[in-house]
Amino acid sequence: MNKRITALLAGALLACASLPALAVTQEEANKAAAKTAQHGPIDIKLIDQAVLKLPQGYTFVPKAEAAQLLDAMGNQSSDDLLGIILPENEKSSWFMELSFEKSGYIKDDDAKDWNADDLLTSLKEGTEDGNKMRKERGIQEFEVLGWVEKPNYRADAHQLVWSANTRNKGAPASEEQGVNYNTYALGREGYVSMNLVTGMNTVEQEKPEVKAMLAALNFNEGKRYQDFNASTDHIAEYGLAALVAGVGAKKLGLLAIMGAFFVKSFKLILLAVAGGFAAIRKFFGGKKEAAE
Repeated sequence: MNKRITALLAGALLACASLPALAVTQEEANKAAAKTAQHGPIDIKLIDQAVLKLPQGYTFVPKAEAAQLLDAMGNQSSDDLLGIILPENEKSSWFMELSFEKSGYIKDDDAKDWNADDLLTSLKEGTEDGNKMRKERGIQEFEVLGWVEKPNYRADAHQLVWSANTRNKGAPASEEQGVNYNTYALGREGYVSMNLVTGMNTVEQEKPEVKAMLAALNFNEGKRYQDFNASTDHIAEYGLAALVAGVGAKKLGLLAIMGAFFVKSFKLILLAVAGGFAAIRKFFGGKKEAAE
């Protein structure tokens, strides 16, 4: 696995409820994920909200086993977690976290008035506020460097895309920058977020894969954004911009950067889920033979 990858689920989704610690080993988590993994092409039911038509070449790990994977890597997962997506191509080096936030109907009329520079400033400020809690908890602080892709909202599809690059505080300028590529699909009762974690060196070539996943997501009839009923439905307390400057800052806390540990963990997860647990034994056997 190339050392260019430094993005890892290394923090917590601050200010949100989290699942209890599962205290499993990496090997146990990999084995559980391999056992329950769903391989494309397959329709993935996302609770009662939507269906993801997972293409061939990708694997979906359900909520419970995905939470174990995160726990094994020293993370806390939100109750909103739906699962994670992994590429089955061993040369790929990214993963995607899926969740559903039952926020209520989010009005999108503020999208036409927002300013990308102002949103970036708010995102940086929110990250700094989160760093105070990370420092207290002994979690690596990080900083937002800038936009990889400025916030872009497609009103016709009710989808938001934005991406920022991050780096551990105090890290040398030569260190690989982590990238969180965030996509949000709005529905009647809330939104599905699909957030890809990768590195700055590969994000451009991976963007089409992310957008393909977004296009493969369809809300169920009655749960679509256009099914909103103003007389009965709950309206969210915040607007679309909060998915960048507010909720987005918390997501960056979850999808922070950590370094070489991710290279090792990701390799093992990919072998376990995409190739079966026998591949892990083969991987370790190869390392043992090389050492001998």
